[in-house]
Amino acid sequence: MRRIAGIVLAVLLMGGVVAAVIAGRDGQDKSTATKTVQGVIGSEKAEFFADPDVVKALAAKGYTVKTETSGSWAMEGLNLKGYDFAFPSSKAPADELAAKYHVRQPLPRPFYSPLVVVAHRSAAEVLEANGLATAGKGSGTLKMAEYLKAAEHDRTWQQLKGAEKHGELSGTLYIASTDPVSSNSGALYLAAASYVADGGRVAADSAAVTRTAPLMRKLISVQGAQQTSTDAAFRDFVSGAGNPLVLVYESQVASLLTQGQGGTDDLTVLYPDTTANSDHTVVPLTPEGRALGELLSTDPVLRKLAVRHGFRPQGTTAEFTAATTGHTTYLNQTLTGVRQAPVPASKVLHEMARRAGNQ
Repeated sequence: MRRIAGIVLAVLLMGGVVAAVIAGRDGQDKSTATKTVQGVIGSEKAEFFADPDVVKALAAKGYTVKTETSGSWAMEGLNLKGYDFAFPSSKAPADELAAKYHVRQPLPRPFYSPLVVVAHRSAAEVLEANGLATAGKGSGTLKMAEYLKAAEHDRTWQQLKGAEKHGELSGTLYIASTDPVSSNSGALYLAAASYVADGGRVAADSAAVTRTAPLMRKLISVQGAQQTSTDAAFRDFVSGAGNPLVLVYESQVASLLTQGQGGTDDLTVLYPDTTANSDHTVVPLTPEGRALGELLSTDPVLRKLAVRHGFRPQGTTAEFTAATTGHTTYLNQTLTGVRQAPVPASKVLHEMARRAGNQ
């Protein structure tokens, strides 16, 4: 009987310990309670949301953010029921999603990044020698009109003077971009290229798309299989693999520089004289998603962390300029000499991408 009583007492004591632990956890949760919000983001923002300092800053404001990655244009084909937000890499796919899910405007746009071309130094020097670019030690300007003329005439590296000194420069001259049907950067590349090719006119209808379709098709078809994200393409470039000219976001280069990750010994950053900005835009699907988007736009700590990852916060240039002062060899802080091409409406850009890829 005494033994049974002892066992019962032990069970009760254990139950008390468990209850105390649960109570303690409940108390802890109340002091550090966070709302869990879930979203789909472009892959170029994955490192930002995975940054422990970003996680900490969001938690301090009451948020735990869980993310999955997708190509920005591919988000339209996803079932986003149950998600709090989508975060594509520009306004055009964001507007498509907002219309589909009846999201009220305006949409939060926390930060942006212009498209640039990363080049191996030898490639940049050859482009400059042939009038296609101006290039300094670490940065320069890509002359879009001249480059498009070269692409239209199927010029090869071997036809460019000075290329014979560099065995890695061979085959057709082209800029490697992502798939424009599913990826934002690839679609914006076509937007800028078509704008230049059509005499500075933004494509407004099918007739405009038709005028530049043959050239747009050349820009894409010469590449063969394309990456679906700039993240993979940029990593390949930094590792020394892939094409000598790759279209990426400036934010990827700036992040590499500000975080001292290396990979710049053979790097030249060419800013196209006509390019397109990638306005990273939050599509709130719930009130919590909108609150998060506004927080990313206004919170000083999160804006500073966005700059650490190479993004330019909306509304002011001071934060980006201050953070990248030591990297002006590679970065055009003020975007001097860079013209922003207007981006066509989503429907027109979709048609342009499909026809460029013969889809």
